[in-house]
Amino acid sequence: QVQLVESGGGLVQPGGSLRLSCAASGLAFSNYAMGWFRQAPGKEREFVAHVRWSGFSTLYADSVKGRFTISRDNTKNTVYLQMNSLKPEDTAVYYCAAGKWATSAADAYDYWGQGTQVTVSS
Repeated sequence: QVQLVESGGGLVQPGGSLRLSCAASGLAFSNYAMGWFRQAPGKEREFVAHVRWSGFSTLYADSVKGRFTISRDNTKNTVYLQMNSLKPEDTAVYYCAAGKWATSAADAYDYWGQGTQVTVSS
């Protein structure tokens, strides 16, 4: 059974940092592209970043480019999202996802985690 478990969310002040982790099990992790998405209340789920199986190719949404960094450790079956210079508009539930293709399209991903809440507020 495939499981993706996110952790690292919480409450942070504007300008602060958080690092999200997503631990995967039940799949050949190094064969999958990994993505991070987020969903704010009343809004649709949106793409944040993805990384290809090798870890050497990444893509970011314009809204997070230069502030967020996605990375993966295939020896630990884990993908990370380092979030710096956080803004109130980054407040959302953050989800990791695994799929065969690195894409910004949510419906292309096969497996999803349960999400972790990130709240940016003073």
